[in-house]
Amino acid sequence: MKIALLSYSTKPRGGVVHTLALAEALAAAGQDVTVWSLGRGGDSGFFRPVDDAVRLRIVPFPDGPAVGAPPLASPVGVLPPAKPGGGPPPSRQAEGEGVGERILRSIATLREAFAPAASSYDIVHAQDCISANAVGRCIRTVHHLDHFITPELAACHERAIVEPYAHICVSRSVAGELADGWGLKAEVIPNGVAYERFATTDPAARASWRDRLGTYVLTVGGIEPRKGSLDLLEAYALLRDRHPESVRLVIAGGETLFDYRDYRARWEARAAELGVDPVVLGAVPDDDLPALVGAAGAFAFPSLKEGFGLAAMEALAAGVPLVVRDLPVLREVFGPAARFAATQPGLAAELGRALTHDDPARRAAGRELAARHTWAEAARRHMDFYRSLS
Repeated sequence: MKIALLSYSTKPRGGVVHTLALAEALAAAGQDVTVWSLGRGGDSGFFRPVDDAVRLRIVPFPDGPAVGAPPLASPVGVLPPAKPGGGPPPSRQAEGEGVGERILRSIATLREAFAPAASSYDIVHAQDCISANAVGRCIRTVHHLDHFITPELAACHERAIVEPYAHICVSRSVAGELADGWGLKAEVIPNGVAYERFATTDPAARASWRDRLGTYVLTVGGIEPRKGSLDLLEAYALLRDRHPESVRLVIAGGETLFDYRDYRARWEARAAELGVDPVVLGAVPDDDLPALVGAAGAFAFPSLKEGFGLAAMEALAAGVPLVVRDLPVLREVFGPAARFAATQPGLAAELGRALTHDDPARRAAGRELAARHTWAEAARRHMDFYRSLS
């Protein structure tokens, strides 16, 4: 099959990680795969090298016109990056360009580039609402469902659900939302995970992170509403009250299309009020990420909305205790491998237990769960689904 996989960004977000790993697994299974994406901020490639068996089409997407938008809030507790390219992420929101304008320009730019090639593919598979709006007839993976108030984004989200001719979800919970809200039946194909990459990290690299950061709770995904960043901040302050020994909160990742400056400013102001100083690393170089995860004392995943939780599954592969928000989708995905919390005090308590009480059975369950989620199996199930549609 000649397959086009489409994403909205080259940056290390969960959907982009999924797209590249799936593309490589499909190519390894003998398929002809091309990944299309917008290259924001001058990017001409993805955040990591991609197997040569996968073709790449990066469509230039220059920043919009600057009209004097307010500056970004300064980061909190930022350490020097481990390598060039780390540190706090710049906003991908162009100065002066609203989210709605940027969404429409993203769709138009990708549509113009992809349209001449569209008929050459047997399968066109969009991984997000922007690419689904850009390419017309397609299969769509719905990673999670959102509720937007920006009119252009709300319309983009709705069209990207109702217009594709077939749907894939990465969990039964999201497929259930799709069925309940839109009457659509989706194929459920869970994410894979790069198990060996996270399970066999270099001890010296892990020690280097511990030397830099001490004992730390890690979260990956940046500071934004969907990731429950304010709840985690409040829980961390409670954790520090109960465990006066030095435990740091470390936040990695966070590259996003959206403008979360107001939320980030509230988060920073609240951190100052609470007297805590989290470490904000921003986008960590891809080669450094597994050791950063593996060196953590615990991994926090307090998201308010998720479809699967790939970063959390990577933490399980690394043998790191996992504490997640008590959501049906996360109960489905992680079961006995994670600790669950529904409130800020509960999150603090479970993080404290994860840091101080070894739980070999839960750790073994986590590693076993992560090892079962292979990209080869995900690719096989995608190929079966593609063929079922012909």
